[in-house]
Amino acid sequence: MSYASVFAPGLFAGKVIVVTGGGSGIGRCVAHELAALGAQVALLGRKIEKLERVAAEIAQDGAAHPASVHVCDIRQEDAVRSTVAAIVAQHGAIDGLVNNAGGQYMTPLEAISAKGWEAVVNTNLTGGFLMARECYTQSMAQHGGAMVNIVADMWGSMPGMGHSGAARAGMVSLTETAAAEWAGAGVRVNAVAPGYIASSGMDHYPPEAGPMLRAMAKTVPLGRFGTEAETAAGIVFLLSPAAAFISGSTLRIDGARPQVRMGWPMTVASAKVQTRAAISPFDGFHRATTPQVFAKASPESQ
Repeated sequence: MSYASVFAPGLFAGKVIVVTGGGSGIGRCVAHELAALGAQVALLGRKIEKLERVAAEIAQDGAAHPASVHVCDIRQEDAVRSTVAAIVAQHGAIDGLVNNAGGQYMTPLEAISAKGWEAVVNTNLTGGFLMARECYTQSMAQHGGAMVNIVADMWGSMPGMGHSGAARAGMVSLTETAAAEWAGAGVRVNAVAPGYIASSGMDHYPPEAGPMLRAMAKTVPLGRFGTEAETAAGIVFLLSPAAAFISGSTLRIDGARPQVRMGWPMTVASAKVQTRAAISPFDGFHRATTPQVFAKASPESQ
């Protein structure tokens, strides 16, 4: 099997695109789609084993170009600077950046230590800034390019993950600023805000969060979780020539979840309605797997 992308074959032929957090979840998925569309993908992350596994998958799927692997902690300025330099040296240039690496943990505000706050903000905001700055100064400032920053559904706040919500909101503002400052060099900067996506990232939460995670689909007007492929498709679109006049925007991929309002009776799409072409799940990623938290039906998910 191969990636069932909705985009034209060879769309990114000759393009070099960096994907941070490319060893799992949405990063892994978008790396596969970009490689299937002809891009030379540079996978970046902290764990070489995960990156090498994805690179091997891309090779097995017959991509036109092998993916390169780059171990880097995006929170470390010197490491980011040297890693981007290595990517430019290996590939010649950087045409696209998917700023996907991130992470958080669940805890109420009053229990977040300064160290914990800084760790999440550094991962989800500072690291993304460093990657964007270095890709711009070391390559895109000379020949243009496109960046997509991955944020989150933080509209209406993120109770239980306030550190992540603050960082993601900051990244939206950074996206808008970079779009204005770097437009003169022919660089577009946008963001994608995934909502509730059935991704391997959900398995990083503690087991006691399982019932809550399984119940979240009931709060989404479209009545389901999104897929990794649906998120990747939005990212690929923003990187593509079709988005040539889109910059400084944030594309929400969330099934209208932030539109749920107190005082308005929410109608959730039933399983039968979800089979209709306009809203049925798009599962283009042939290597996608179900997160373990959803693997087995449980009483609370019924």
